[in-house]
Amino acid sequence: MPEKPEVEFWFDPICPWCWMTSRWASEVAQLRGFEISWHPISLAILNEKQPPNSHSAAQLEGLRMGRVAEAARRVSGESVVGELYTAFGTRIHPGGRSDTDAIIAESLAELGLDAGLADAANDESVDVQLRANTDHAMAIAGPDVGVPIISVNGVAFFGPVVTPAPMGETALRLWDGIVAAASVPGFYELKRGRSAGPQF
Repeated sequence: MPEKPEVEFWFDPICPWCWMTSRWASEVAQLRGFEISWHPISLAILNEKQPPNSHSAAQLEGLRMGRVAEAARRVSGESVVGELYTAFGTRIHPGGRSDTDAIIAESLAELGLDAGLADAANDESVDVQLRANTDHAMAIAGPDVGVPIISVNGVAFFGPVVTPAPMGETALRLWDGIVAAASVPGFYELKRGRSAGPQF
């Protein structure tokens, strides 16, 4: 593996498990000195052919935030996507908030971005790119997965689903083990039942 791996992370801002994984991946990136390319996808798009359920309303809010992240990327470049995800997620997950419009406005202001980017939240034309991101993520890690999806040097996988987000040496040990397992052709799944919810 190269000293600085090429790492991509596909996320939906609304998913708490994805948030936990993103904090772990960010910790590893900081400790190892590599960058992560962040890509918004949409659980609402992924599940659009399924009957509405208890997650549907939240997934639509995730879609709205994903549109803003994509609009910001077009204006300010790739690096802003991860920063905006962090700003959204900090308010939603450990912050416990669900007032999407305020979260978007505050996050744009925090990063010094144009407040007008908030209009993208209701711009369905942005869904073309979010749909392309979602389709690509499913193609490299699917079928039958959700978020998070991580690609390391072209090897993609769903997960890990972990809580709380590991830090320090534990984070690095988990990273090395998962990347090693995912690199084995034909390795698909390792799972145990969840006994705890997300611990922010």
